[in-house]
Amino acid sequence: MKRIIYLSLIALLFACTSEQEGKLKSFTPGQTWQDNNGVHINAHGGGILFHDNLYYWYGEHKIVGGAGNKAQVGVHVYSSKDLYNWKDEGIALAVDTVDMKSDIAKGAIIERPKVIYNKKTKKFVMWFHLELKDKGYDAARSGIAVADAATGPFTYVKSIRPNQKDWPINVQDFHKLPVADTVKESYCGGKDCLPSHVDSLNLLGRDYAVGQMARDMNLFVDDNGKAYHLYSSEENSTLHIAELSDDYLSHSGKFVRVFPNRYMEAPTIFKTSKGKYYFIGSDCTGWAPNAARSASADNIFGPWTELGNPCIGEEAVTTFKSQSTYILPVQGKKDAFIYMGDRWTPENPIDGQYIWLPIQFKEDKIALEWKENWDLTVF
Repeated sequence: MKRIIYLSLIALLFACTSEQEGKLKSFTPGQTWQDNNGVHINAHGGGILFHDNLYYWYGEHKIVGGAGNKAQVGVHVYSSKDLYNWKDEGIALAVDTVDMKSDIAKGAIIERPKVIYNKKTKKFVMWFHLELKDKGYDAARSGIAVADAATGPFTYVKSIRPNQKDWPINVQDFHKLPVADTVKESYCGGKDCLPSHVDSLNLLGRDYAVGQMARDMNLFVDDNGKAYHLYSSEENSTLHIAELSDDYLSHSGKFVRVFPNRYMEAPTIFKTSKGKYYFIGSDCTGWAPNAARSASADNIFGPWTELGNPCIGEEAVTTFKSQSTYILPVQGKKDAFIYMGDRWTPENPIDGQYIWLPIQFKEDKIALEWKENWDLTVF
């Protein structure tokens, strides 16, 4: 009997040890990243919220095949205590499978979802790039949803074109002039369809009455609780940084145009303990990766100074075959930030991999170097 008990205890100890050893203890960029169920994490174009000592990872839920480039399920959410191991928390925001006229009907485009917490309203607020079902990329809208819990369920509130009938802080006189009748309501969203400098079209003025275009986007909450919406606008040619209202559900009307005519996509932003803001984004090359761009500023509204490609070494010209989606501040570590990027696989979106790399500071610039395997001790 004693022998049976002894062997049972040994078996239990071995099982516990094996389970402990099976937990991830490092990042392996570009490799399949499994959740607690042994399934590849499905949170593409994602962002992270830290709340009540847990990290929450929100992202696009993809499916097999080309149809997966549109929203067939919704926004997925995972939780983690250590950033290595993630628990599947289900679908935070589900597409509408009943009302096909809904903004978020199954088959719409829901990209780059980000969630922030409003301490005043005690609501979790989600923003995402929204394109209406079967309308291509012409809508260029921002979708907004709210929840009482970090894992949802989120309730869809509305979609908007940002800053309708508001001029940016740095508006130029010519923007307020009548827009030529020859200016189209929409273009292809790339350099090939537009003149050498888009201000010759005055797209800002074109969209003044209906609201500005908003595609690739991100959210950022500053130290004082002010939240900001970054989005590619003006046919993707110019980035806007817009202050949100106190409840984070709309814009305050205060915004700025930055990087005009630079075609900045995939915008990300973070702030150091010294009060310096940094930006990482990409060029507009569709699903194909390109060289990242970086910039810095002493004020979130600028002026912003471009710093060039932060990537170093092989595959620097493709940002290690990825595109930026979020900059993650590591809690409890001073000036520790992780670059989060996606390796898109549009032919089978569910196979997309994640590239997480530590951000290094080199004098007044930031740098990204490839690491096959790394952990938080690098900070």
